[in-house]
Amino acid sequence: MLIAHKIALDPNNVQATYFAKAAGVARFAYNWALAEWKRQYEAWKADNTLPKPSQAALRRQLNAIKRERFPWMLEVTKCAPQMAIIQLGEAFKNFFAGRARYPQFRKKGTHDRFTLANDQFDIDGCRIRIPNLGWVRMREALRFEGHIVSATISREAGRWFASIAIDTDCQPKRPAENQGAVGVDLGVSALATLSTGEKIEGPKPLQSLLRRLRQLGKRLSRKRKGSRNWVKAKAKLARLHARIANIRRDALHKLTAELTRRFHTIGIEDLSVRGMVRNRHLARSIADMGFGEFRRQLQYKAAMRGGEVVVADRFYASSKTCSACEHKLDVLPLSVRRWTCPACGATHDRDINAAINLKTMAQSCGVMGSVAQARGSYACGEAGSGARRKAA
Repeated sequence: MLIAHKIALDPNNVQATYFAKAAGVARFAYNWALAEWKRQYEAWKADNTLPKPSQAALRRQLNAIKRERFPWMLEVTKCAPQMAIIQLGEAFKNFFAGRARYPQFRKKGTHDRFTLANDQFDIDGCRIRIPNLGWVRMREALRFEGHIVSATISREAGRWFASIAIDTDCQPKRPAENQGAVGVDLGVSALATLSTGEKIEGPKPLQSLLRRLRQLGKRLSRKRKGSRNWVKAKAKLARLHARIANIRRDALHKLTAELTRRFHTIGIEDLSVRGMVRNRHLARSIADMGFGEFRRQLQYKAAMRGGEVVVADRFYASSKTCSACEHKLDVLPLSVRRWTCPACGATHDRDINAAINLKTMAQSCGVMGSVAQARGSYACGEAGSGARRKAA
């Protein structure tokens, strides 16, 4: 399976300058190829005798003109512009297959990255060798063994990272305990409620740092755009946003690793996050939990340990169904946290009852049921909500 290991880099000033140049070259090549792709596609629609645009043809076209028109491209590795155009070709492939939106132009400060092919860099312990630059220190060594596919150097909040993609079959060092099946109900007050009765509280980093976030946002708005103080204030705000994201990601990694280590079969809901955040009263709290990232991490970690994640149907009434007698309520408001079944008289905690129903569903589905659910469900409600193209 393909897995990416993202490692922080520790470059000096010369190396950081080179990274910025390479990212700029990759961004320029991507935008140039996108504009050229649009122009050639319009010409092809007007005259079908002309060739259709492709990433291979655009790469050859750029190689033919860059020495005369863009000589500054030669200051960095040739992989930066070439891999950017290859990524544009993949973006168009995903667009025509209905998996993504139409490719957009990349922006400076937002898309500061470039990609290297596996034959263009080497890794030796805690350092990576970049073409035309030399060895750059990494904060940690590569933890996975396998065939190295590529490496992407990116900048986030002023720090440089290397995301190294590896095709590996290695298993986690800590074996799974295999405690059977479990149902996981995600919520706002508690990040996850298990069918065992455990409730895991989320860190809620945005809520805890919201006051500081507003202060830095106000300071940035009062600076003259483009000035040095504006750049400093923008960098400080970006670092706080990165800190919030890191706290959330760390909590999700710990939770998903613990769940996949303890349980072999995990039942979860197919939440329509895009529809949920339309509730203006709960949108911030829902976004602060990271439900989509939780599902993504849970699925690939379960696959690494040989487990399975069974996704319930989008309209499965896990909260309104009694886990004791399977009686289903017609209406159950969100404000009601505990309810009594009118059929059997059992009293339920809303979240624990939903988790138990998800566990029962996961056990009844089995392997074939999980495959059917995986084929018919979409992460975060991407199909069935919003204006995005439907998946093929």
